[in-house]
Amino acid sequence: MADWNETPRTQQGFGSVPRTGGDLAGRVTYDEGLRKHMLSIYNYMTSGVLLTGVVALLTARSGMAMAFASGPLMWLVALSPLAIVFAMSFGANKFSKTTLQAMFWGFAVLMGLSLSTIFLVYTGASIAMTFFATAGAFAGLSLWGYTTKKDISGWGSFLIMGVIGLIIASVINIFLGSGTMSLVISFLGVLIFAGLTAYDTQRLKNEYSYYRGTEWAGKAIVLGALSLYLDFINMFLFLLRFMGSRD
Repeated sequence: MADWNETPRTQQGFGSVPRTGGDLAGRVTYDEGLRKHMLSIYNYMTSGVLLTGVVALLTARSGMAMAFASGPLMWLVALSPLAIVFAMSFGANKFSKTTLQAMFWGFAVLMGLSLSTIFLVYTGASIAMTFFATAGAFAGLSLWGYTTKKDISGWGSFLIMGVIGLIIASVINIFLGSGTMSLVISFLGVLIFAGLTAYDTQRLKNEYSYYRGTEWAGKAIVLGALSLYLDFINMFLFLLRFMGSRD
């Protein structure tokens, strides 16, 4: 099986709209397929976020969130989602679409267990307010990334470097315990994942021309949903540090 990242020789260019002798029907068919593809990604992503939220809320209300706040279970629910992300990202060629779907739903459930602990720190009202604020910001940023004519593919390397910097700074601040540094990290985190939301949306839109009509199309929907899910959740968590009211 050919590598899905390899550009077909007959392709006109990254993100270009295939044409059949300049036939308008070809463009219409492509646009309809693209809309259906992106809608499927958004549906998966939204369902995953909602599943995570329901699991987090039910876990918190049941009193089980305390079990995930410290001890072995904390590390289990914290590291398991990360392991699934790496497995899905680097092992997608080996997995079927059905397996990737099962991994995505399992990831969403584990994230719900992990995020249930935020109800031990912040009030439910502030969590809900931050969630809806994040949803509004995400929708606007993703819409801009989808509709803009500006090529923002160059943002990718800088944003990834920013994520790595956030991770390093967060680890350092565990030992420093600086409130000011924590606020700076949160502010930069919101900006970086806001940028990634727009960037990933445009990337997923452009990549559609690579694998449309192939076996990779179904897998790409699940992996695309995972990318946008991670953008949303991380933006939400960083924003919560500003908007969240502590119990």
